[in-house]
Amino acid sequence: MFLSDIPRSLRTLTKLSVAVVAALQLSACAPLVIGGAAATTAVVATDRRTAGEQLDDKTIGIKANAEATQILGDQPGRVSASSYGGQVLLLGDVPTEADSQKIEAAVKQIERVTQVINRLRVGPVTELSVRSNDSWITTKVTTALINTKDVPSRTIDVTTERGVVYLQGRVTQDEGNRAAQAAANVSGVNQVMKLFEYVSAERVLLPQSQNNEAAPTPSSSAPSTTPSNPSANEPEVFVIN
Repeated sequence: MFLSDIPRSLRTLTKLSVAVVAALQLSACAPLVIGGAAATTAVVATDRRTAGEQLDDKTIGIKANAEATQILGDQPGRVSASSYGGQVLLLGDVPTEADSQKIEAAVKQIERVTQVINRLRVGPVTELSVRSNDSWITTKVTTALINTKDVPSRTIDVTTERGVVYLQGRVTQDEGNRAAQAAANVSGVNQVMKLFEYVSAERVLLPQSQNNEAAPTPSSSAPSTTPSNPSANEPEVFVIN
């Protein structure tokens, strides 16, 4: 059979499928070349999750949002779930505390979820103007991370809810501190919450296949205020001076 014998729609679908797979492989494995110096920028210019982890996180997010939608039913509410390395952050508004707990429990049952950080607010749905401002803050913080030296912006997820910025990612302690400070300097940010998985600088330099073998340390198991008082379920608060 010749290519010309294959229906055009099928040929187009095949080309798109190949392009999507190639793009995922490139985004997950290839360093972003900055100024031709790929070797020196790879540690800050790539997503430190494997392609499999990225796919798992996307799947977890879809399933978590579906669970929340089913639980809320026709009730007024708004839930946004984001996952990084199996750590799920729940943000939004729900009618009752019971709804919040039901959603958290359901998300914990999703395959490959390792931790659920529940920041759902009980009350009416947040105004559109506030949500629009949150989106703008997220854009500004993301830009600030990109423009900050020695911050691995491509491996950090930024989410904003009512002026509070949540940072998820796989970073070293120093990288996490630099990222939090950069976010705190953005106008409109009320608070920065670090939900990082902390890894050693040596591990960052390992190939992804080896890097994934060592278990990361979530910062939410680390202090909420000071390094000497760990809390198992609370994110780490970055104090804005």
